[in-house]
Formats: sequence, structure tokens, C-alpha cells
Amino acid sequence: MVTPKEKKRLQDSLTVTHGDYKKGLKSRAFYKTSDDMLSDDLVQDTFMKTWLYLVKGGKIDTMKAFLYHVLNNLIVDEYRKRNTVSLDVLLEKGYEPGVDNSESMLNTLDGKAMLLLIQRLPQKYQKVMRMRYIQQLSLKEMALITGQSKNTVAVQAHRGLTKLRLLYELEK
Repeated sequence: MVTPKEKKRLQDSLTVTHGDYKKGLKSRAFYKTSDDMLSDDLVQDTFMKTWLYLVKGGKIDTMKAFLYHVLNNLIVDEYRKRNTVSLDVLLEKGYEPGVDNSESMLNTLDGKAMLLLIQRLPQKYQKVMRMRYIQQLSLKEMALITGQSKNTVAVQAHRGLTKLRLLYELEK
């Protein structure tokens, strides 16, 4: 523990240090946070933490380096606190997230175009393409329905898709 005489010496020392480094610390804090009030609070917290460290008997070799180290840690803590913003808070402030349906709409239009293009495929590919992409059947289910092997159905689906892509590119 620190004696009253030692405590008075530390207090005087920290008062001088405060006058010497307050402006530089505030400038650093403001540069990192862009908030005048917050930078004042961070500098004040820096000196409070330093005071508590000294009163507990801590030794500081270089006061300036110690103060900036404490300040940087407080700034990092502030960044971590500030990044958590509740959606409820944002909604109360008037923020409304936009809904972008353009991709869904394009997929629907492309799907309708594909339905028309499937009709232009040879009959054996039309049947497989409808089962695969409209009815969303598995290869195993398609093989059971058509009475063909799973491999044959997979080959027809692949070839049908290749022909469908070619027709789609020609239509563009």
C-alpha cells in the first residue's frame, strides 16, 4: 500500500503529467473516434486508470508510453462496444431495411423463358427436363417413371441441359 506522503507525491506527479500530455492524448483519441465528448471521456479514463495503477503500487518507467498504451486499449474497447447495434434500435430511429426482389423477379422471368425453350427440345429431352427442373424429381424417381436406368436418365438430363443452354444463348 502507498503511504499518505507517497500518495501526495504521486498526485502531484500525475497533475503535472496531466498538464503535459492531456492535449496530445485528446488529439489521439479524437483522431481515432471522431467524437469530441468521447475523446474527453477516454482521456479522463486514461488518467483514472493510471492513478489507480499507481495507488496500488505499480511502477511506470516511461509515463508517456504508459498513458498512450492505456488510451489505445480504451479506444479498442470502445470500438468493440460500438459495433453492436440492435436492429430494434435502428428501427426505432427510422431505419427500414430495403427488400430487393429484382433477383427473384429475374429468376422467375428466366424460368418462364426456359419453359418455352423446353418445348423446342426433342421429345425425349423435353420429358426428362420437365421431370428434373419443373417437377424437381430425383434421377432415381425419373428412372422408375421412365423405366430406364439411372445412368441413362442422367445422360439425357445432361444432354438436354446442354441443348437448352444453346437455345437460350441463341435467343439472347
